[in-house]
Amino acid sequence: MLRRLFPHPLLSLLLFATWILLVNQFKIGSLAMALILAIAIPKLTAPYWPNRPPLKNIPAFAAYVLVVMWDIVKANIEVARIVLFMRNENIRSGWIAVPIDLKTPEAITVLAGTITMTPGTVTSDMSSCGRVLLIHALHAPDPDAIIHDIKTRYEDRLKRIFE
Repeated sequence: MLRRLFPHPLLSLLLFATWILLVNQFKIGSLAMALILAIAIPKLTAPYWPNRPPLKNIPAFAAYVLVVMWDIVKANIEVARIVLFMRNENIRSGWIAVPIDLKTPEAITVLAGTITMTPGTVTSDMSSCGRVLLIHALHAPDPDAIIHDIKTRYEDRLKRIFE
C-alpha cells in the first residue's frame, strides 16, 4: 500500500523538502502542496523508471551527499580565489577526458551532475560507448589529479551506492 502511494520514496522526500524550502513558509497550504507534489510527481514518472536500481547502501548515500556538499564549499572558495587573485595568464583551464567504470545510467547521471554542481568544473559530454566523460575545468594544472579525485571521491562511492 505504502509503496503504491510512494513508488520512489526518496524522490518524494526530496520533492517535499524542496517545495518547503522554495516557498520558505511552514504553513498548512505549503505543506499540503508539498505533499501533493511528493505524491503526484513520482506516481506520474514511475512508468518511465521500470528498471531503476535500488539504492543499496543508504548510509553510503548520506556520506556521499556530505562529501559533495563539503567539496562544493571548498570549490566555491577555490574558484573565488582563482577569479579574484590569479592572473589570467596563470589560469590553466582545460578539457579532461575522465574514464568511468560505472554501469547504471542513474549512477553515471549522478556523477555527471556532481561534477557540474561543483564550481570550477562542468560535465560537457559523454562518449558514445558511455565509458568516458568529457569535463571542462576552470583551472587544471594537473589533469591526472583531477581524474584521480573524481574517481576516488565520487565514482568509488557511487559504485557502493548503486552497483
